[in-house]
Amino acid sequence: MLTILVSLFLIIVCFILLYFYIKRYQRSPKTKISFGTFNPNLKEEQFNPDINTNNWDLHKLRLDKFKRSQYKGLTFFKSSEDKIYYLSENGIKVYC
Repeated sequence: MLTILVSLFLIIVCFILLYFYIKRYQRSPKTKISFGTFNPNLKEEQFNPDINTNNWDLHKLRLDKFKRSQYKGLTFFKSSEDKIYYLSENGIKVYC
């Protein structure tokens, strides 16, 4: 009888230690790795048409150079006839 009680006690102690070991080394969902915000300088914006900009002059410059530019969250394209358009949600060209 005594051996059964000692065995149960040891098993319970092992489970408690295992619980605390797992809890200690388990990654918390609150912990997030943050890299900060991306703040490109003017030169990076000038040579990358996929970076969003609010600068109208830079937008026009990138349209002339790359035939596409992202302005205020929307990507604009320049056709071979020098017409500026963007694609709607349905994939239809909307000319400006």
